Amino acid sequence: MTDIQRSDVLISGGGLVGQTLALALAHHGLSSIVVDPADPLATIAPGFDGRASAIASATWQMFEVLGLADRLAGHGCPIRAIKVSDGGQSGELDFETGDGDPALGTMIENRQLRIALRDALAGAPLAKLIMPAQVAARDIGPHGVILTLADGTQLAAPLLIVAEGRRSPTRDDAGFSIAGWSYHHHAMIGAVAHSKPHDRVAHEIFFPSGPFALLPLVDDEQGRHRSAFVWTVAEKDGPGFAKLGPRGFVAELEKRAGGLLGTMELVAPRMTYPLGFHHSASIVADRLVLVGDAAHGIHPIAGQGLNLGLRDVAALTEVLVEGARLGLDLGDAALLARYQRWRGLDSLMVSLATDGLTRLFGIPGRTASAVRRAGLGAVQRLPLLKRFFMDEARGEAGDLPRLLAGAEV
Repeated sequence: MTDIQRSDVLISGGGLVGQTLALALAHHGLSSIVVDPADPLATIAPGFDGRASAIASATWQMFEVLGLADRLAGHGCPIRAIKVSDGGQSGELDFETGDGDPALGTMIENRQLRIALRDALAGAPLAKLIMPAQVAARDIGPHGVILTLADGTQLAAPLLIVAEGRRSPTRDDAGFSIAGWSYHHHAMIGAVAHSKPHDRVAHEIFFPSGPFALLPLVDDEQGRHRSAFVWTVAEKDGPGFAKLGPRGFVAELEKRAGGLLGTMELVAPRMTYPLGFHHSASIVADRLVLVGDAAHGIHPIAGQGLNLGLRDVAALTEVLVEGARLGLDLGDAALLARYQRWRGLDSLMVSLATDGLTRLFGIPGRTASAVRRAGLGAVQRLPLLKRFFMDEARGEAGDLPRLLAGAEV
């Protein structure tokens, strides 16, 4: 019979959140085994994923502690300003950083994040990745968790952390209560090279059909200026846009951008996916914890989805490391309740705020547009309110875990 492989925790899901968690735990002396059905070589192939993420400055401080920031050097573009407008009309709202202030975020291609995590985990003996691998059975008992893989391998730990993404089978099998709805919109994402420099400015333009964002990336090896785009369209229009050839698609992109970045050329794979909201009422159960999109999925309108998951990582790492130092069972209900209290309310408030923005800017009509422009103008004129929104964008609001403040746990 095959010996059972044991670790301090098991992590089901080896995406950006799951691997960052494994690295954070290993950095603080806790072992983990990460299981995921994806082929890790496929996930870092150039054509696999055209997405990019805005990493909040607080999250970047965690990356510095974990050694990821050095591995990402030269791949991230700091966001020095965000310009927000309603349909490109007057009433624009600008968030700009002052000299010496931290960036509002750093735009990095997801592929580069995966490569940095792969390299960092290769030097972390306490973190073991079993990928690709299928989980055939889960046994969650009073004293621990055993995962049986399709090849018969058995893994055991006192706690199972679920980082499987929006369609988490483990979460659903465990009976978590999920609130969710569709926005009846599709997001189209990718990256373009463009003739005008972006000057490290992100643009968010709200159209009646949905928000349109241009997010600055570093120039490529040929010196071409690049930006990521997130373009939201009505559900009924999504398939039609997806069928457009590169030339027709770029023409529509340039029309939405209104000449902000000049002429454009696609330089990354296009992806289209339906947009929805979901939130788990509880994020813990017996010897089970949810992190990232398994716990909460939000609209990309504010670019906070990945950051929300990485806030989970920072908080859960602190809870587990402090519990281990006290000699506690890492699956102890009282220990997990601390994580529930810490992350449950914060993630709910961010989720609801994002949902409210989505609905507010989706209301059609001139009157609604005039109200929105007036609101943007009011925020522009109130420094304290602007500072609040900038702190939220940086991920510096609320009860921050030590890692997000740039400190060891």
